[in-house]
Amino acid sequence: MLEILYQDPWLVAVNKPAGWLVHRSWLDRKEKVVVMQTVRDQIGQHVFTVHRLDRPTSGVLLMGLSSDVGRLLSQQFEQHQIKKTYHAVLRGWLDGGDTLDYPLTEELDKIADKFATEPRAPQPAVTDYQSLAQVEMPVAIGKYPSARYTLVALSPHTGRKHQLRRHMAHLRHPIIGDSKHGDLRQNRAAAAHFGLDRLMLHASALSFTHPVTGEPLVIRAGMDDVWQQMSAQFGWNEPILNATGVEFAPASGQDKPTV
Repeated sequence: MLEILYQDPWLVAVNKPAGWLVHRSWLDRKEKVVVMQTVRDQIGQHVFTVHRLDRPTSGVLLMGLSSDVGRLLSQQFEQHQIKKTYHAVLRGWLDGGDTLDYPLTEELDKIADKFATEPRAPQPAVTDYQSLAQVEMPVAIGKYPSARYTLVALSPHTGRKHQLRRHMAHLRHPIIGDSKHGDLRQNRAAAAHFGLDRLMLHASALSFTHPVTGEPLVIRAGMDDVWQQMSAQFGWNEPILNATGVEFAPASGQDKPTV
């Protein structure tokens, strides 16, 4: 059973587990467990994808309950009208926050894009980042006598493939567990000593306007046991680690209710 974060007659949002595919692909024909089919069986009706999360990424996944609503939500994503907030654990000590405007050349898949050609120029890619917590642990890795980690909030303005992973790697603070853009030695140490044996990237929240009712919504997804155990080891008590549910825009003169 998947955790349903929000459901009404028009849309549903779930907390996607790390390691799950959103939908079946010809590249993963043998995969039996996918989010779309599981949600369909769980709620007893068809669902329509409007965006995707990479297989190793956990967090908020939004779906329409009709093709029309799915189309409206997809348009909001395409027009950058939906704010996406992620949390990630980075290698090293990153202070403060900023907006990273660093164009990215499209990454092509060796199988799916084998007939494609590289684009002529990098595409615009913009990410906001903010450091939330840091820790130094007495674990020697390579030439360093200790291991440093930073918890960050990330908000992409654009949707390039692996944008957050590549942007953090560009800052020389790759996301822990990133096998393609990260630090293999650091990844192995984080897995062996702290149980961080996967990509430490979580889609924490989606903020958008309901396509039918017009209500502003914020849907939040709490983090799983790997994140919770990590926060206990690192002494990180960020409220976002446990935040889950939906926030509605307050009516005039009223407090904002939380479901």
